[in-house]
Amino acid sequence: MSDLNKLGLADARDALRAGDVTSVELTEACLKAIDEADALNAFVHKTPEIAMERAKAADERIKGGDAPSMCGLPIGIKDLFCTKGVPSQAASGILEGFKPEYESTVSQQLADAGAVMLGKLNMDEFAMGSSNETSVYGNAVSPWRRGNDDAQLTPGGSSGGSASAVAADLCLAATGTDTGGSIRQPAAFVGITGIKPTYGRCSRWGIVAFASSLDQAGPMTKNVRDAAIMLETMCGHDAKDSTSADLAVPNFEAMLTGDIKGKKIGIPKEYRMDGMPAEIEKLWADGAAMLKDAGAEIVDISLPHTKYALPAYYVIAPAEASSNLARYDGVRYGHRAQLAQGDGITEMYEKTRAEGFGHEVQRRVMVGTYVLSAGFYDAYYNRARKVRTLIKKDFEDVFAAGVDAILTPATPSAAFGLGEMTEADPVQMYLNDVFTVTVNLAGLPGISVPAGLDTQGLPLGLQLIGRPWEEGDLLNTAYALENAAGFVAKPGKWW
Repeated sequence: MSDLNKLGLADARDALRAGDVTSVELTEACLKAIDEADALNAFVHKTPEIAMERAKAADERIKGGDAPSMCGLPIGIKDLFCTKGVPSQAASGILEGFKPEYESTVSQQLADAGAVMLGKLNMDEFAMGSSNETSVYGNAVSPWRRGNDDAQLTPGGSSGGSASAVAADLCLAATGTDTGGSIRQPAAFVGITGIKPTYGRCSRWGIVAFASSLDQAGPMTKNVRDAAIMLETMCGHDAKDSTSADLAVPNFEAMLTGDIKGKKIGIPKEYRMDGMPAEIEKLWADGAAMLKDAGAEIVDISLPHTKYALPAYYVIAPAEASSNLARYDGVRYGHRAQLAQGDGITEMYEKTRAEGFGHEVQRRVMVGTYVLSAGFYDAYYNRARKVRTLIKKDFEDVFAAGVDAILTPATPSAAFGLGEMTEADPVQMYLNDVFTVTVNLAGLPGISVPAGLDTQGLPLGLQLIGRPWEEGDLLNTAYALENAAGFVAKPGKWW
């Protein structure tokens, strides 16, 4: 078999079980692809020794006949997950040289299932960004190009390295995290599948925190079936995370029947916004028609507090970030600034943070500290928390009325060029986040499925939002949409 790195998880698993290929061969194919793809800047810490060691162990396990689905499958791990003995920097200068003595619960569960870690993936610093342009490692680059244009495009953020690596077939799948859309937006930009599970479904232990009430890990994969396989391994109760749900994890793959007859799919009127490009409008309408043809009932719904989601998010997330990032002080681990004679502890904190944090992180920490300060706590933070409750209730009311899933665009446009963001139309930027942040504020599961190409040949995604804890049902609806859309486009190799 040639081009082994182009396989998805399900196909590779079946080939491993049939004895057509070994994990060592799969892993070697991916490592070769990674070494040839430095132009994408997706992998920032390569771990070939760990990969080969795990691949050999996986082959022995598969021979024994008791291997779980993920056994022997080569994947990438976002740099936000702590991995024992391997640099885990959250793409920040302040964590330079940090090699944890422990493993995050999610990456441990994947390792226990026999998955092969190829290395750590690029991302926005501390997961703060939508274009992977805030990384200490430099920009991650999308494998896609606009027509005959050579301009480098963003793979989205913050899980940009994960998105780029999966789309370019450097790994079979990757982990991502999603605080305001950081799995779903990059997945949409590069034509892959990304699911953010219900808040509490995956343990956050050992994942570098950005906003603790919003962060959630999830898989980024080549298709919906692969997402179901990987998500099942990543989920589960963890006593080390007090927000982790003690619920049984179903066999998500077994729930992929493609049968959605009688399901009610809601179309929220508030997501139809001024300035939305016609091709996004058409993609959304086409998606609804596909689901209707598959037997679902399409209903118009209202989520009245949607317009307040972005302001609420940009108060709550920076507030939690300023609290979480207070631990980076140059005392215990990571970067410490060189001090002048006579400098005290205050100067050490100031200089270390000024050197270690990038501008976007500094900006969010300052905003967060401001909204939590004594005079503004009620005016901003408490008000944002009340708005969040109203947004959550909007969704609860819709689901109580019998809606099974909600269909929206994943992003307001295709991927933009690196460096273009600064001059972007603010309406476009507003739209960019508003489709995804509501899902985090309400703690719901959401999935992005590639559904078409824009006029320049770039991927566009549709988002499905599900009921809490019903990822299996959501994945099945996504599976029906994926089958109907028939998206098979891949980027042409230029790197």
